[in-house]
Amino acid sequence: MQLGYLIDFELEQDKPNYLPRLRNITHIGFPWLYNRDRLFLWHQYINIFSKHFKDVSQVDSFYFEKLLEIAKKWHKQSPKRLIIESFIDILKFEGRLYPTSSCAICSKPIEDENISLIRDLLPTHTYCANSVVVKKDLIDDLFKSSLSWKLSDNLVESICSLIIKS
Repeated sequence: MQLGYLIDFELEQDKPNYLPRLRNITHIGFPWLYNRDRLFLWHQYINIFSKHFKDVSQVDSFYFEKLLEIAKKWHKQSPKRLIIESFIDILKFEGRLYPTSSCAICSKPIEDENISLIRDLLPTHTYCANSVVVKKDLIDDLFKSSLSWKLSDNLVESICSLIIKS
C-alpha cells in the first residue's frame, strides 16, 4: 500500500492482542491521481503528516477532514496554494502559528517591512535567517485569512518548498 491514498476497509481481529488485518479494501480515487505532478506533490504533502504522527496513537478527526477537503479541491486549485493554506490551518489548530510581531530566533520585535520565514513558517528578521524574504503585511494577511491569493506564484513556490522541507 502506498502513502496518501484514500481507502475504505473493514478490520478483522484474529488474535486479541495482535494488530487487526484490513479486509475488503476499496480504493477511493480522485480525478488528479493520474496527473503525475499533482500526485507527486500530494505524496510530498502526505509525507509531512507521516512524520508528524509517527509516534501518535490517536489522531484528531480535524486532520482527516482537512486532508479530505483539500483532496477534493486538488484538481481544481493550485496544489501549492492548497498546501500553504491547509498548513496554516493546521498550525492554527495546533496553536503553533507564531505571530509576525516578534522574531522566532532572537525574540526581538520585528519592525521591518520585510521578514524571513523559516521551517514551520516561523517569522524572523531578515538578518537572523537567510531564507524566504516576504513583506510582513502579506504574511499577516495570510496568517489571518489562510488564503494565499495575494501571494505571487514565485512566493507560493518558495513558501511551499519551505513547508515541504520542514
